[in-house]
Amino acid sequence: MLGMDRRQVLKYTGATLGVSVFSKVSFANEPLKIGVIYVDTQAEIGWTKQHSLAVEALKAQFGDMVAITVIDNIFMPQDAERVFRELASAGNKLIFGTSFSHGTPMQKVAPRFPKVAFEHCSGIVHLANLGTFEARYYEGTFVAGAAAGYMSKAGRIGFIGGFPIPDVVGMANALLLGAQSVNANATCNAIFLNSWFDPGKEKEAAKTLLSQGCDVICSTTGTATGVQVAGDSGAWSIGYASDMAKFSSGKQLTSFVFDWTSDYVGAARAVAAGTWKPEARWDGLAAGVVKMAPYNESIPADAKAKLKQLEADIGTGKMHPYAGELKDQDGKIKVAAGSVLADDGIRSMNWFVKGMIGKLS
Repeated sequence: MLGMDRRQVLKYTGATLGVSVFSKVSFANEPLKIGVIYVDTQAEIGWTKQHSLAVEALKAQFGDMVAITVIDNIFMPQDAERVFRELASAGNKLIFGTSFSHGTPMQKVAPRFPKVAFEHCSGIVHLANLGTFEARYYEGTFVAGAAAGYMSKAGRIGFIGGFPIPDVVGMANALLLGAQSVNANATCNAIFLNSWFDPGKEKEAAKTLLSQGCDVICSTTGTATGVQVAGDSGAWSIGYASDMAKFSSGKQLTSFVFDWTSDYVGAARAVAAGTWKPEARWDGLAAGVVKMAPYNESIPADAKAKLKQLEADIGTGKMHPYAGELKDQDGKIKVAAGSVLADDGIRSMNWFVKGMIGKLS
C-alpha cells in the first residue's frame, strides 16, 4: 500500500463508538499535521521504539501528505498536559499519547479542542474526540510461557514488571499459565520495580530471580537488561515489546513484539477521510498487533511446531489463555471450568494465579 494515492486515503471508514464530527482534510494546500508524544527517549529497542516504528510507517504510507511532530521523554502529567495543549494549538489534527500516564492530561486537553482527534495507547477513558488502542499482551506472554515450559529444567520462571497494574499482572499470569500448559508444576517468581525505566534496579531484580532458582527471565520494562543478565548467566530469557535476541547471548527463547502500525495508519486515514470516531481497539495475535519473534534454534522442532499452532489457535479463538478452571494464589476459584475470563475481568486483573510467587506491590 506504499503507492496509495489521495483518493485511497479518503476511502477509509472505521468502527464507531460515536458519530464523527470531523471534516475531510484537504491535502491540496497543506499536509495533515500529526503530533506524537513519547513517554521516554527513543532507544534501539523497547516500548517507545515500537511507537517510533509506527511513526515511520505513517511517513512511508503518506509521504508529504503528513507533517509529523514528535516530542519525546514526556512522562510527568503536568508536562504532558502542556505539550498536548501546545500540539493542539499548533494545528495538529491528530495527536497520539503513548503511555497510560498520558491519560489524565489527554482527558483534560481533548474537550478544549473538539475538532482534534486524540488517540491514547493504553488508555481506558473515551470522550467524543478521544479514542484508545491497546494490545492483548497476555496472548504473547502465554505463548512465550509455553516456550519457557518446554525449555526450563527447573520449572521456575522469573518475571520482572514495572508496576502491578492490570496489564502487567495479566502478562505475568499468562506467562505462568503458558508454562503450566506444558509443565503443570511450573511456578513463577515475580518482582515489581515500581518504575518503567531503572536498569540498575532491573539488574538486581534479575540477579535475585536467578539466585532463587529461576532459569528463564522475562522482564517487561523499557530496557534489555533482563535478557542481558539472563544471557550472561547462561539462563534463558523472553524479550518484551521488541525482539531483544541480539542482547541475550543467544539465550532468548522468543520476544512478544508490539506492532502499532495499523493503529497509527488507520487513525490517520480516518482523520483524512473525515470519518474518524473514538474507537476502543484491543487487538492481539490475530491482528498482528502482537507478534512472536523467531523461536530460539535450541527449541526442539516438535515444540516449535506446537508453539506455532498455539499462536494460530489463540488467534482464531480456539484456545484462550484465561480459560478455566483458574485459581488464585490462595486457591480460590476465579474462573470456573468451562468458562473464560471476560474482557472486563482481564482489564481489571488484580490477582495472581496459583503458582505465582510474589506480591502485588
